[in-house]
Amino acid sequence: MLSNKQKHQFDTEGYLVVSDLFNKEEINFYRTHFETMRQEQNAQRDDIDPASNDPLVQYPRIMQPHRRDEASLKWVIDKRINAVLVDLLGREPFVAQTMFYFKPAGARGQAMHQDQYFLRVQPGTCIAAWMAVDDCDESNGCLRVLPGSHTWPLLCTTDADNAISFTDVTVELPDDATLVPVQMHAGDVLFFNGQLVHGSLPNTTTDRFRRALIGHYLVGEAEKVHQWYHPVLQMNGQPIEMGLSERGGECGTWVSMDNEKHLEMRPEIVD
Repeated sequence: MLSNKQKHQFDTEGYLVVSDLFNKEEINFYRTHFETMRQEQNAQRDDIDPASNDPLVQYPRIMQPHRRDEASLKWVIDKRINAVLVDLLGREPFVAQTMFYFKPAGARGQAMHQDQYFLRVQPGTCIAAWMAVDDCDESNGCLRVLPGSHTWPLLCTTDADNAISFTDVTVELPDDATLVPVQMHAGDVLFFNGQLVHGSLPNTTTDRFRRALIGHYLVGEAEKVHQWYHPVLQMNGQPIEMGLSERGGECGTWVSMDNEKHLEMRPEIVD
């Protein structure tokens, strides 16, 4: 399905956009489907502050919808996504997570991070399939990636700026790091390695969403993943036994040596 050039890009840069993997009719379905789900969930909540200026109060992420929603399950194990993942990984992965992001106008972004920090896959890492449900660019807060950072170890985290990030942790980057904005059309899917440093800035538009449907997968040789991602599924939708991993071990921090930045490993601080 993928060309050698596409595989080479993924191997060397840690990410790949596959254009038009899903068509307009499918995208319109997902856009409507998750808006209905949002309204139903909000109707059951008693913690919504109507006076809040934060758009994410009304439009929070929908987490793990595949565990209760047939359409989400069908998407995360879709044969087109599976075919790309098999081309990239050499074998079928396992399903660990689904999320739907709304990111309305004025919403904060997410600080730079590595997905492996959260999933803790052992051995190996995770891989994401990030489908654009709206056209996305720098104005409405498209993803930004650091090509080649997928070869780095897990980085130590520090506090994020919650004025621009809805999550509270981030990673430090060397001064010469060049972040690349990933502009996409609705229906495109971005595949990226779980070690790849990525994140996004706020949606600075006044009238545009940047919705996205995301699946996180485990490489086929994985034996453990963090408890929150259980039960793990095979790509036929059936559960598979998977061990529990925990935070801890070592993480990398940038230090100056001979006028250059180098990664130094140290024990990870676990709260």
